[in-house]
Amino acid sequence: MSSDDELRAEVRAWLAAHWDPAVDRARWMAAVVDAGYAVPRWPRSAFGAALGDEQAGIVEAEFARAGAPGSGQDRTNLWANTVLTHGSTELRERLLRPLLENRLRMCLLYSEPGAGSDLAGVRTSAALEGDEYVVDGQKVWTSNAAGADYGMLLARTDPAVPKHRGLSFFFLPMDQPGVEVRPLRQITGEAHFNEVFLTGARVPRAFVLGEPGQGWRVLQTALAYERVALGQANLGAMTRAAGRGEADLAELARRYDRSDDVLLRREIARVFALRAVNRWNNQRAQAQLEQGSSSPLASLGKLSMSRIVHETGRVQSAIVGAQALLEGPDHPDGDDSNFASMNAYFTSIGGGTDQIQRNIIGERLLGLPREPEVDRDVPFQDVQHSS
Repeated sequence: MSSDDELRAEVRAWLAAHWDPAVDRARWMAAVVDAGYAVPRWPRSAFGAALGDEQAGIVEAEFARAGAPGSGQDRTNLWANTVLTHGSTELRERLLRPLLENRLRMCLLYSEPGAGSDLAGVRTSAALEGDEYVVDGQKVWTSNAAGADYGMLLARTDPAVPKHRGLSFFFLPMDQPGVEVRPLRQITGEAHFNEVFLTGARVPRAFVLGEPGQGWRVLQTALAYERVALGQANLGAMTRAAGRGEADLAELARRYDRSDDVLLRREIARVFALRAVNRWNNQRAQAQLEQGSSSPLASLGKLSMSRIVHETGRVQSAIVGAQALLEGPDHPDGDDSNFASMNAYFTSIGGGTDQIQRNIIGERLLGLPREPEVDRDVPFQDVQHSS
């Protein structure tokens, strides 16, 4: 095994020889996967480099220093991580590399009009017919559904058992006649979310992750990686302008000649402190995920990021002052602060609502009593549902 210094020098030399911002992105991603740097913590048999967490962090740091994308997907690529953990050998061979090379567009088919926070109550059904499952139902709040190649689908395969035990988890091909996607307009004017209608859609039996009826367990893995990703990326406070990324609050305060405002300095420092604590928490959550558990710490990170993006939008608006009442290209800072404040609610919902994260933290981290679930042990077909 290489020492840290040897590994750092090796990665720097590889990047110097291969990375060029003008390189074809598809060719670059293939090279990163071939080198084992896309998922450095994974075994070599799964395109990884079999590194420990600290040395994998060195690889990611060198990629970040060079401004090169593609590394660290063993922490952030929820699609590939879920396939690696629960997929069959056939599914891994078919999907892992395209997922790591970003050649497949994906979406999440979880929430339904009557099953959002309580995902165990989904009513979309999947009935086995020969070597295929036939899927009927409706999903909602599905990001990127319109252009997706596959959707990670949670559906009910056995209504005669309690709700958590009759679920299965699928990779559903989206480009087929039984899938209809309708966009949902957001308060920001965008339409990232969709409702998806499934009518006789088909998914091969080989595209089940885990065993039939064990979909809840697979879902917990997928949700944990999604929450880690949401906890690490400030998705809710991204500005509308491509490439501008997260608002630099300190620089914004300097531009508005407000860097000496004691109250604003305290608010900005609080946001920076929240970000630092959240990074440490995410490192702890990632360590638990690598041990094969669905860490409840991911819920803490996801809830923290939700607070961070709301605080960032609030402080942004406070800095720009009256311009926060304006929007449009003639008022870019006001437009960005409004967008950040409104888009922050995405983070309060995506990956499980803030309220659900508080339940998980209370029950699994703090040891508080569980909320009563009167239907937990009742066969799903016998549970009363509102029409």
